[in-house]
Amino acid sequence: MNELNQLLLKLDHKTNFNEHDFYLSKSNTNAFNLMNKWPDWEKKILNISGEKFSGKSHLAHIFKLKSNAFMINGGSINNSIFKKLKLYESIIIDDFEECKEEKILYSIFNLIDQDNKYLLINSIKPINEIKFSLADLTSRSKNCIYAVIENPDDELIFAIILKNFSDRQIKIEKKIIDFIISRIDRSYRKIDEFIYKIDEISLKKKKPINFKTIKEIL
Repeated sequence: MNELNQLLLKLDHKTNFNEHDFYLSKSNTNAFNLMNKWPDWEKKILNISGEKFSGKSHLAHIFKLKSNAFMINGGSINNSIFKKLKLYESIIIDDFEECKEEKILYSIFNLIDQDNKYLLINSIKPINEIKFSLADLTSRSKNCIYAVIENPDDELIFAIILKNFSDRQIKIEKKIIDFIISRIDRSYRKIDEFIYKIDEISLKKKKPINFKTIKEIL
C-alpha cells in the first residue's frame, strides 16, 4: 500500500483518464487486458459491463487515445451520426442502455461488420443479457467479446478512496481508510455516494475527517 499511497497522492484535482491513472486490481484486470489487446481482438466488438462508477468510462477514454476512436453517449445516438461513423476505424458507445433506438443500433452493428471496424460498448449489464424488442439486434448482441468489471476488492476500494480524497485535498489517516474499507458496501455506487458525502461535510465543517464523522456517514 505504501507505493500506492505515494502514487495517488501525486495526482492533481482534475479527472485523469490516462492509462497510468487507471488502477488495476482483480476486479478489472480482465476488462483492461481485453481492451488493451486491440486491434488483435477475436471479434470486432468488445462489451465491457459493470456497475456505474466502476471505471468503464475511464477504459473508454484510454481506448479512445489508443485507437483514435469516435466516442458517443448512447443517449445521443440518432440517424445523423452515420456520416461521422464512416470516418473512423474505431467507435465507442458509452452508457449503451441510454440508447432506445434499436434499429439504429442494429445498423451500427452492421456497419462494424461490413466496414471491418471496431466497436467498444460500455453497459451496466452485458448486452447479451439485455432484452431487445428487435430479434436481429438480440442476435447481433451475442456476437461480441465480453468483459465484466466485478465488485471492487479491498485494494481497489483503498485506491478509489485515497485518490478521491487526494483529488479533493482532504487529509485522512490510513487507519481511517482501513476502517472504512472494513465496513463499506462493496459497490462502486455506494463508494461514490460515501465520498460525495465526505466531501460535502468537509466543505461545510472545514474540519479534519475523524472516526465519529465516518461512523455517522456509514
